[in-house]
Amino acid sequence: MTEELNIRQAAVEDGETITRFNAAMALESEGVSLDRATLRAGVDAALTDEAKAFYLLAEAGDEPVGQLMVTTEWSDWRNGWIWWIQSVYVKPEARRQGVYSRMYQRLTEMANARDDIRGMRLYVMRENWTAKRTYEALGMSHSHYDLYETEL
Repeated sequence: MTEELNIRQAAVEDGETITRFNAAMALESEGVSLDRATLRAGVDAALTDEAKAFYLLAEAGDEPVGQLMVTTEWSDWRNGWIWWIQSVYVKPEARRQGVYSRMYQRLTEMANARDDIRGMRLYVMRENWTAKRTYEALGMSHSHYDLYETEL
């Protein structure tokens, strides 16, 4: 499948696909049913304001089969941006066929084309061993940071 994949930056017209993929990912990975209206509003907000985020879509022919979202973090230590990879989803029938690898490769090319991107990070559920193996196979390493959060 990887030879026939097209990886492109998502556009406003892709909002429904991204919403559908995000809902499926949340249900599958965390058992969470997201409020569809809130989710769609969040996706649309990102698609219309790249300062919030941007998405890459993987397509096999005309069929979307995967996505990832990128948000940014300013690093004063590095005087540049860290790209955070989030909302990773690959349709079940397209998994283990290089879809994520191709999206990651495209994202790396985009980062390398700029002089202000200092790194890429992501977080992954502790027990998602399949995803961890994929990320490590692409050269990512486990960080020495732990993630803490407060939801408001």
